[in-house]
Amino acid sequence: MANPFCHIELHTSDVDSAKSFYGGLLDWELQDMPMGDFKYTMIGVGDEGTGGGMMTKPSPDAPTAWLPYIQVDNVDQSTAKAQELGGSIIQEKTEVPDFGWFCVIADPTGAAVGLWQPQGEG
Repeated sequence: MANPFCHIELHTSDVDSAKSFYGGLLDWELQDMPMGDFKYTMIGVGDEGTGGGMMTKPSPDAPTAWLPYIQVDNVDQSTAKAQELGGSIIQEKTEVPDFGWFCVIADPTGAAVGLWQPQGEG
């Protein structure tokens, strides 16, 4: 499938509570990874499914929510196309060293989604 959902991320004010809840509810492997100034929890679901992560919300005013990411061949081109189609940029292109690049956009209705370009593509 072209441009699949490839990662889903929980932005929350209480990562430890979220880990406790989802760890108890579901058969997920949760692994904390230091990411510079903050901790990121990877969600492993095995080979059949889309994994993700959990992190503290980027802004205290932001709602607690899940953010899906869609894999693209070129995050710059996809971001430009999203803007041409009436979307807006929430977070500019950001590098995740050794992994790839992402940005967060909103569609014309206001729904947010991340665009992800793995390293070695584009």
